[in-house]
Parts: sequence; structure tokens; C-alpha cells
Amino acid sequence: MEVTLINKEGNKVSIDIDGEVYDVDVAMLQNGTCSLLYNGNSYNAEFVRGEGRKHYSVNLNYSTYQIDMLDSQAKYMKMRKHKGGGAQADVITAPMPCKIVKMYCKPGDEFKAGDTLFTMEAMKMQSNYKVTADCKVADVLVGDGDTVAAEQVLIKLKLGE
Repeated sequence: MEVTLINKEGNKVSIDIDGEVYDVDVAMLQNGTCSLLYNGNSYNAEFVRGEGRKHYSVNLNYSTYQIDMLDSQAKYMKMRKHKGGGAQADVITAPMPCKIVKMYCKPGDEFKAGDTLFTMEAMKMQSNYKVTADCKVADVLVGDGDTVAAEQVLIKLKLGE
């Protein structure tokens, strides 16, 4: 099951579950429980944090669901692995239509695996793009405030330098 947060304003949340969008009112209660209002029906759910900060067991209507929370960077990397990638590419493309909030690199800069190259914003959420291997920036094709399309080339890298 894949769950994506689309929008959140106060208690009103829009989520995509396996391609279907749900608009839900959510009220967090004590001890990891919450009250959900969907389509005029009320549900109580319990969230139990598992190993790691982003894994949960969700107990709802006598069923338990295992949920892994992915930020947009982790989701993008997961998508790349399914396409046969996973290793740091020498070209960084936008994972989705987004706005470049801040670039932290310029041509010639060197980065270590885990360093952040830029911050992007999509669907009212900001995410950092981190490299997965040591590299040197060859070219930066966008700047702060630029709006970019999905798969648009943003940065070119020289790997292993």
C-alpha cells in the first residue's frame, strides 16, 4: 500500500492511497490515537511507532496496517531503484514539478555522500536533495526560485572525484 500526503491545512488532510484520493478530517488524541472523519463516518485509529522513525503500525477497525513514511527524496530514490537505478546518477533531474527554494552548490563544489545540494518545494512541502556518493558539481542549470518540470535536468555531476 502506498500512501502520499497531498495537502494538509489544519485538521483537513488530502491523501492518496494507491492512486485514490481521500479528503479526511483528522484530530490527534492522546497516546498515538486519532479520530478520523471521512464521508460522514467517524473512525478511531491507533498509530504505533515501530523500528526507525518512519515506520508505523496502524490499527483501524480490527485490522493492522504496516506503513512506511517516505519524504519526497526517499520516495524519489525508491522510484529510481525500481527503474533499475539507485546509484547516484551523474545528472540530477527534478523528481516532480517543483520550485527550487535554495541551491547550495555551484560548479566546482565537491560534496560527500549525504550532503544536501538543494531544497525544493512541491505540494506545499519542502524536501532536501542529498547525493548518495562523493561527487563534484560540473554544472548547475537552475537557480533559487526557479519553477521546474518533472524530469528537467537541474545539476550535472562528476562522480568519484
